[in-house]
Amino acid sequence: MFLRDLFFQDFWLKIFSLALAVLIWITVSFAIRNENIVTSGVTVNAPSRIFYVPVLMVSAAADVRQFHVQPNRVEVTVRGEAEVLGRLLDKDIRVLVDLTDIESARGVRKKVEVSTPPGVTHVKVFPEDVEIVVPPKL
Repeated sequence: MFLRDLFFQDFWLKIFSLALAVLIWITVSFAIRNENIVTSGVTVNAPSRIFYVPVLMVSAAADVRQFHVQPNRVEVTVRGEAEVLGRLLDKDIRVLVDLTDIESARGVRKKVEVSTPPGVTHVKVFPEDVEIVVPPKL
């Protein structure tokens, strides 16, 4: 009696649950095996290229001090389609440091922000932050 109830009580609900579990398993298994996983419009196995890009500084218009960054160039690794990367130049990639909230301080480090053209994704930036050399405010 117990075994019969175990299998046949709510039989259609159990069959539906089993079918749903198999469907989920097939979907996840297919997604894992798919080698061309798309991440933000660029495939993961797309070719990559390294650029050495100068760091641009953004500061308030009223701030007339001359900031310096160390290092003044960073290594940016980008990924995209081969023909897009072939046409890409250093000037197409922008590396910015926002200095609008910097006051007089020593040893300040700020994270760099990278922007790339459509179809190109930045993968890595080295170094990720730069040291700001701030002259004293007059």
